[in-house]
Amino acid sequence: MTNAEHGDSLAAPFAIPAFTPPQFPDHAFNIRDFGATEGGAAKSTAQIQSAIDKCSGSGGGSVIIPQGIWLTGGLKFRSNVNLHLEKGAELRFSQDRADYLPVVFSRHEDIECYKYAAFLYADSQTNIAITGEGVLNGQGKPWWPLKDKGLEARLYEMGNTGVPVLQRVFDGKDGMELRPAFFQPMNCSNILVEGVTFRYGAFWTITPTYCSNVIVRNVHIVTEGDYGHTPNGDGVDPSSCRNVLIENCEFDTGDDCIAIKSGRDADGLRVGKPTENVIVRNCRGYRGHGGIVIGSESSGDVRNIYGAHCTFTGTDRLVRIKTARGRGGVIENCWFDDISGSEIKYEAIHVNMLYTGTRLPEQPVTASTPAIRNLHFSNIRCASGKTYGLEILGLPERPVEGCWFDSIVTSTNKGFHLSDVKGVHITNSTVTTPAVPPVLITDGVDVTAENLVITGSAENKLRVDGAHSRNITFRKSTIQKAGNTVILGSDVPRDAVLIEE
Repeated sequence: MTNAEHGDSLAAPFAIPAFTPPQFPDHAFNIRDFGATEGGAAKSTAQIQSAIDKCSGSGGGSVIIPQGIWLTGGLKFRSNVNLHLEKGAELRFSQDRADYLPVVFSRHEDIECYKYAAFLYADSQTNIAITGEGVLNGQGKPWWPLKDKGLEARLYEMGNTGVPVLQRVFDGKDGMELRPAFFQPMNCSNILVEGVTFRYGAFWTITPTYCSNVIVRNVHIVTEGDYGHTPNGDGVDPSSCRNVLIENCEFDTGDDCIAIKSGRDADGLRVGKPTENVIVRNCRGYRGHGGIVIGSESSGDVRNIYGAHCTFTGTDRLVRIKTARGRGGVIENCWFDDISGSEIKYEAIHVNMLYTGTRLPEQPVTASTPAIRNLHFSNIRCASGKTYGLEILGLPERPVEGCWFDSIVTSTNKGFHLSDVKGVHITNSTVTTPAVPPVLITDGVDVTAENLVITGSAENKLRVDGAHSRNITFRKSTIQKAGNTVILGSDVPRDAVLIEE
C-alpha cells in the first residue's frame, strides 16, 4: 500500500521509508478444520497453534478465527501468518498461568527478563499480522493483583545491579512472577495489526520490542470500563523499534493510550537500542494517563516522532514527554501538530524530566543524565483542563533545550509554567486561565513569546524566578511594560526580561 492510499501524505518532517504492510498468500487455514471447539468452555490452544504452524510451514497465509467464542492459552506466531478474526469472532485467553509457560525472553517495563509469554508472542519472525473485525479478550483480571506485590522493584534492582538476563527469571516459583503483555513481538519485522479490538489484558496491550516496520491501524483498545481497570493497561507501546505507524486507532485505557519507549535505566543504557521514526495520526483517546506519551523508559534514545490530527477527551494529558535522573538517553526531534482535547485532568502539554524526583539539589551530569531537545508543537487546542496548559520541567544541570510552540490555544485552570529551559519560543498563542500569575518562568534562558494573548487573569501576568534567568523577551503580547504585570524574584538579574510592545 502506498502512502497516498492511507488518505493523505504522511508528511513527516523527517525522512522515512514508505510503510508497506506484509503481504500473505491466498491460503486459508480455518481453526475448525484443526479441531478447535467453539463455545469458550474447552481450550483450543493446541488446535489453533497447529493451524499457525501449518500455515507458516506451508508458505504462509491466513489462520481464520471464525464467528463464535474460542478459548485459548498463549499462542506463538510464526513467519508469514495472518491471524484473521472474522466479524463476530471472539478469541478469549485462558486465566490459567500454566498456559503461558515456559517463560520466554521479554522486556517488562522495558527491562529484559524471562517471564510468562505474552498472550500472543513472537520472537525473530517476519511478516506477521492480526487482522479482521473480531475481538481479542484477555480476561486479565486474575493477573491484576500481581501489580501490588512489588515484583517490578525486584526486576528494577536486577537491571540496575547488572544481574545477567538469564538469571532474571519470573516463572511463578517462589512468588517470582510478572504479568504478561497481550501482544509482544520480539525482534520481528513487517508487522500489521488492523481492524481488531483488544479488551482487558494483564498488562501493556500491543508492545512491539526490537522490531521494525510496524503498522497498527483501525484498532480499538479497551482496558478501562465495565470489566474493571487494567493496571498499566497501556494501548500501544513500541519499545526500541524503528519505523512505526499508528493511525486511526481508538483508545479507552487504564494508562497511556500510546507510549513510546526505548529501555529503562542501566538496562536500557546497556542495550542501547533507540526508538526512531514513529508516526501517530488520526487517533482518538478517552480515559488514560496520556494521549501521546514518550517515556518514561527512554534510556536507549527516542528520536523522530510525529503526532498529528489526534483528539483526546478525558485523558490526563494530551502530549506527555517524561524521563528522570538515572534514566539517561536523549529524546529529540519530536513534532506534534493539530492535536485537540477537552476535559483534560492535568496538563495539556507536559514535558517532565523530574518524573521520579525533585528539582533540587542540582546534580553532576553523567552518562545517566537524560536530555530532551528539539521539540515542536503547533495547532494544539485544549478546551478545558484542570492544571497547566503547558508545563516544562527540565533539570538544573540539564535544561530542556530548543522548543517551539505555535498556535497553542488553552483554556485551563493554570497557564504556562517553564522551569529549567533554554531556547523556548512561543508564537501566536492564547492562554485563558483564572490563575495569577498565568505565566511562570524559573531559570529560563533565551525565552521568547510573540503575539501571546492572556485572558481571564488579573494583573501580575508574568513571574520570573531563578538566578540563571536571562534573555526573556515578550513581544506584542498582553504583558505590558506599564502596571504591575511583571514580577522578578530577588535573585533574577534586573535586565533579564525585555517587554516590547
